[in-house]
Amino acid sequence: MGVQGCGKSTVGQALADSLGLRFVDGDDLHSRAARAKMASGHPLTDDDRLPWLARVAETVAAALAPIDNGAAGEPIVIACSALKRSYRDLMRAIVPSLVFMELYGSQALIAERLTHRNHEYMPPTLLDSQFEALEPLAADEAGARIDLANSPDAIVGLILAQLNTTDLNRTTASMAAGAASATEPKKEIAH
Repeated sequence: MGVQGCGKSTVGQALADSLGLRFVDGDDLHSRAARAKMASGHPLTDDDRLPWLARVAETVAAALAPIDNGAAGEPIVIACSALKRSYRDLMRAIVPSLVFMELYGSQALIAERLTHRNHEYMPPTLLDSQFEALEPLAADEAGARIDLANSPDAIVGLILAQLNTTDLNRTTASMAAGAASATEPKKEIAH
């Protein structure tokens, strides 16, 4: 989880690759109307975001759901901004075991990164509004904050180390880059 340009998609894909899991970019779950609004330089409101956040969490829940033959579903890694505590709470209401990994850094560093990126519908001008909305992961929330000043490979290593220290592993954990399981033993991690 985190603001645009913090590396959610890059780290999420690398994390999924390292764990042999499927990666989903939450950006792909935005409605056409939300994409058009952002492309025009207007930040989304809570009313715009809530259906999207529900879709992100439902995507995780569907992946984790038992298969028709009774086999366990598959954990996934999903990238999602999840900027506010209320957004994360909404997602955890759908997937209670959701664990978030927040990629954080200075606004100046992220703004500099955005000068090298061309996003389909997220102009760099939206960064200010994202930092204004951002509520960092709190100590009582499942997950960790990871400094994005590290390389993507180092960040993946830090996330894996964090998962190991919280006694999560590939069979009981999922990484959701900005998501979680409806069943007790599984954990989902969002960044």
